[in-house]
Amino acid sequence: MKKNILFLCTGNSCRSQMAEGWAKHFFGSKYDFYSAGTEKHGLNQRAVKVMNESGVDISQHYSKTVDDLKGVKFDIVFTVCGHANENCPVFFGAPKVIHVGFDDPPKLSQGLSNEEEILSHYRRVRDEIKNFAQNIETYLE
Repeated sequence: MKKNILFLCTGNSCRSQMAEGWAKHFFGSKYDFYSAGTEKHGLNQRAVKVMNESGVDISQHYSKTVDDLKGVKFDIVFTVCGHANENCPVFFGAPKVIHVGFDDPPKLSQGLSNEEEILSHYRRVRDEIKNFAQNIETYLE
């Protein structure tokens, strides 16, 4: 049976969505991956754009909370932001919770008006999450 793995952040709009996309891209046949937030902020279109640049389509993802995934028993939960780590809900079955924090692209690009400059923050975080996702099995042992 496949392990159920959740990526949790605050709004399930950017970092957790990218993590789910990369993880499915690399290991989708071996594990079941999900993403959720402690709140719903909607899918970030810049995250969709930079993931698409790398050949991973997350355009059909949508923002969800943990409550939307109540029927899933998670084996591992990765918190990808500090807020989610500090406010991580209690999960049925007591899965292993691991914090792997990433910078928040919308916060990094706040106040910027040049789209390329804004996207550079999203691309950097995308690539950091890609590196994490490629090596995710080291956390699963």
